[in-house]
Amino acid sequence: MSTAAETAAPRNGFDRFFEITKRGSTVSREVRGGFVTFFTMAYIVVLNPLILAGGADQKGAHLPLAALAAGTALVAGVMTILMGVVARFPLALAAGLGVNALVAYEIAPQMTWADAMGLVVIEGLLIGLLVLTGLRTAVFKAVPTQLKTAIGVGIGLFLMIIGLVDSGFVHRVPDASNTTVPVELGLGGKLLTWPTLVFAIGLLFTLVLFVRKIKGAILIGILGTTVLAIVVEAITGVGSVVTNPHGWSLNVPKMPEKIVDTPDLSLLGHFNVLGSWQHAGWLVALMFVFTLLVADFFDTMGTMVAVGQEGEMLDEEGMPPRTREILLVDSIAAAAGGAASVSSNTSFVESASGVGEGARTGVANLVTGALFLLAVFFAPLVQVVPFEAASTALVVVGFLMMTAVRQIDWSDWTIAVPAFLTVTLMPFTYSISNGIGAGIISYVVLKAATGKAREIHPILYGVAVLFVLYFARGPLESWVL
Repeated sequence: MSTAAETAAPRNGFDRFFEITKRGSTVSREVRGGFVTFFTMAYIVVLNPLILAGGADQKGAHLPLAALAAGTALVAGVMTILMGVVARFPLALAAGLGVNALVAYEIAPQMTWADAMGLVVIEGLLIGLLVLTGLRTAVFKAVPTQLKTAIGVGIGLFLMIIGLVDSGFVHRVPDASNTTVPVELGLGGKLLTWPTLVFAIGLLFTLVLFVRKIKGAILIGILGTTVLAIVVEAITGVGSVVTNPHGWSLNVPKMPEKIVDTPDLSLLGHFNVLGSWQHAGWLVALMFVFTLLVADFFDTMGTMVAVGQEGEMLDEEGMPPRTREILLVDSIAAAAGGAASVSSNTSFVESASGVGEGARTGVANLVTGALFLLAVFFAPLVQVVPFEAASTALVVVGFLMMTAVRQIDWSDWTIAVPAFLTVTLMPFTYSISNGIGAGIISYVVLKAATGKAREIHPILYGVAVLFVLYFARGPLESWVL
């Protein structure tokens, strides 16, 4: 049965192309959603350069921060707009966390930076080939619908803990060997810092707006919390957590000395596709490509499920619209990130915050992408919004995504246990791929052990084996490297 939105006539060609009315959205909602997604992702323009510049290649060389920041914003902007135009789905892209650390601290030290980025390009091209052959979509379809739901729920919890940790509301215990508790509330079990207080006030403010159904609640929450943060910093001068344990995480909320800066794009095209195979050997290169491939392959699958689930855009099989196009653009983004020397670009789960604000189409991506392109020139302004302000959106959206847990049949343990492992391991291991892998392996094992092997899609056997290899890559690498 068609909904009123699906049967309503589009207002113009722009509406028809992006299916704004068909998906029950409006241009204003898309714009708000695009702004929210950008604000919850803007930290990557600062954080990705810090991670990559922190590593050194085989020759001891470091990548320049300014060029990394400009390249990070440029690729994120172009790829996010491409996703909006080609897939017309509100899924923004940028340099993937986790993958960038792998490139900086494991891959680059065994070769040159150009060689390491060449491996990222190869990985992106391989994923693109899997999309064009239909294999990546087939794997996605093979995952049971309820397990896809669990993936979305797990990502909701993942977003929540990212928000709590980034805001300083939750901290890692400095010396966990002296306690069984790996994390704690604030510092030493107490909320002692001004930034954490700002986050708590901002979160409550956002929640009040949200439950009162105020339009733009999440965006207003981020902007309002940022203003409060600027005022608090002006009064207290606590500074960055780098110099003060009670300081702000990453961005210090104060107006920058200059607004516009000339971008350094010198790293674009600085990659070597074949160099890694010569310098590090084919076994090393192959193992690194496999690790990158698995991480990107399944992170994106989980992310697009979560975003589609949040916006109620999944079909009866748990598939978002234009799945093939989404996956194809994502693979192009992986290769583009390597070609620009800013590491693999991938779909960002923070896109769910924009969907929570009302985004349903690629129009939101046009807004988010344009803001990233502006960040190439206005990088100083990106640093005004602190984690403590942006993280409020992640907690609220985490709650929204958690509500889908009721769609899982908890009475069937062969699906309930895999769902449980998927949901819990994502936040507790800080990895979407780990949660998906644990869920798929346990699903195959439990279904087979209870005589329900016929319910397992044949492709999942192969996926389960790949994940076993993925989890065992530590001893495998020590054996072959």
